[in-house]
Amino acid sequence: MHVFIGGAYSGKTDYVMNLLADQKVELVDGYVPDDTPASDVLVIKNLEKWLVTQDLEDDEVIVRTILTRLKTLEENCALYIIVTDMGRGVVPMEKQARLLRDTCGRLYQALFAEAEHVVHIWYGIGEQIK
Repeated sequence: MHVFIGGAYSGKTDYVMNLLADQKVELVDGYVPDDTPASDVLVIKNLEKWLVTQDLEDDEVIVRTILTRLKTLEENCALYIIVTDMGRGVVPMEKQARLLRDTCGRLYQALFAEAEHVVHIWYGIGEQIK
């Protein structure tokens, strides 16, 4: 598993797609697929979109569920995950926005622990941190 993180509009998707330019890639936006992808490389981006639809009060279950699904997918393809860094800046006043930020933080910690490579993207430039 390869994880790429950076701020919104920091060039994460372009960076990953350029990295994989010579491969057949399936790109999924905003969810973790249940089915095995048709290609050898699966890129999942914007997991935050899916998280917003979940009950964020029980984030341990959410993190476990996502990790289990990702590990299953990884058995069948190379997995590249693109996530948005939400942990910097002002803590939101709205409860749901705080829960999303906290759940993303816990999910990202788990993803980074499992990942073979972690790259932070700054303005389209990657810095490998793991």
